Amino acid sequence: MADTGDSSAPVENVANLKFGPEFQEIHVLSNAQVAVILQVSARSAVNRDEELNEVYRKTQHYVNRFNTMTNPEKDHQELVDELDNLQDALTTFRKETDDGEELDLHQAEVAALMNLVATDTLVEECLTLIPSLSRFPEAAIDEILDLIRSTMIRIVS
Repeated sequence: MADTGDSSAPVENVANLKFGPEFQEIHVLSNAQVAVILQVSARSAVNRDEELNEVYRKTQHYVNRFNTMTNPEKDHQELVDELDNLQDALTTFRKETDDGEELDLHQAEVAALMNLVATDTLVEECLTLIPSLSRFPEAAIDEILDLIRSTMIRIVS
């Protein structure tokens, strides 16, 4: 049997935060951030009397379905600011291990955390859904979840 795989090619694995080169220069967004962008874009299209294509509508449906950080009573800019502040807080989150190594969150983890968290998400659930977080102590993950919970409470209340 012939080997058709290239053994020198990098093995992509989100659990180990291994991504291909095409992911090096991108900015990852959460479902909530994409939902806000699409809402603004859709309003603009309506104002220009343009029709949204099927891919656009399906994407909008998907992010709206899985977006837990929404409140129709919130001003658009207020929601954008809350989401940006949360993303900044998670992106700059640092925790030092017992052996002095400084840990931070990968942008893919930041987006995943913003996508999955509800006010009752537990550390164990987080580790199951985002296995790369296992490098953090549980107390640090709980700290991260508290950041997200407090933002979520501000958004939905």
